Amino acid sequence: MKKIVLTTFVLIASIQLSAQDLFDVLDKEAPETENIVSATFKGTRIVNGHSVENRKEKELEFIIAHRFGAINTGVEDLFGLDISNIRFSFEYGLTDNLTAGLSRASVEKTYEGFLKYSLLKQKTGVNSFPFAISLFGSIAAKSEKTIPGIERARSFEESLFHTAQVLIARKINATVSVQLTPTYVHRNLTATFDDPHDIFATGLGTRVKLSKRVSLNAEYFYQFNKLDSIDTTNSLAFGVDIETGGHVFQIILANSRRMVEKSFITETTGNFFEGDIHLGFNLSRTF
Repeated sequence: MKKIVLTTFVLIASIQLSAQDLFDVLDKEAPETENIVSATFKGTRIVNGHSVENRKEKELEFIIAHRFGAINTGVEDLFGLDISNIRFSFEYGLTDNLTAGLSRASVEKTYEGFLKYSLLKQKTGVNSFPFAISLFGSIAAKSEKTIPGIERARSFEESLFHTAQVLIARKINATVSVQLTPTYVHRNLTATFDDPHDIFATGLGTRVKLSKRVSLNAEYFYQFNKLDSIDTTNSLAFGVDIETGGHVFQIILANSRRMVEKSFITETTGNFFEGDIHLGFNLSRTF
């Protein structure tokens, strides 16, 4: 009887080992999958600047943005609420990887067109890649007819500004994402001969997810060279993203009330830590 029981235990153990060996072989032979990391940021903007996120093919996004005056203007201007800049834009997904946009901002009556292309995706698994990389290019034109300080009309070429950016982002985990944004801005016309036509900057942005629908964002742009005609500072902004169905609502505190890339990156004059803080919001709707 003991021999039968012992033989049975040995047989069961052998079957278990064989089954485990079979599972190990199957695991090794099973092909790895490629997983594309999605939702690095909640919207197409971190705060003022673009994120790596694109609209899906045939999706149309309408964004309306407001920036009020500085809080330190005091009660006379209702802490900046009497002063308002507005920008609205339409952005359309030509493909899942290519978005085109057209906008108009009230400051200097500026029109802007842009393209944003998703070059590489962040991936895990087979053929993994640690970053998402997008390319952004825009042309902005002031439609104001006159040049400040000069009694003549502005030509079309003199009204043009160009911006080129490389958006490099990584979703570190389900909560934290970061983005580095090397930037080049070119202006055809400068206010003085000492102003550079070309300005180089780099942006650093981050998102911290607080809940399923709410995140805290921050963004900073450092200029390697600056305009000489005005005393500029580096752009600093914070935002809270709230997702509500087809809407993404952003509440913003920034030291700039301008919203076009060439403006808030190279023409910001406010000092955030001295009260030059502009309350604002972005509201987007996707169709």
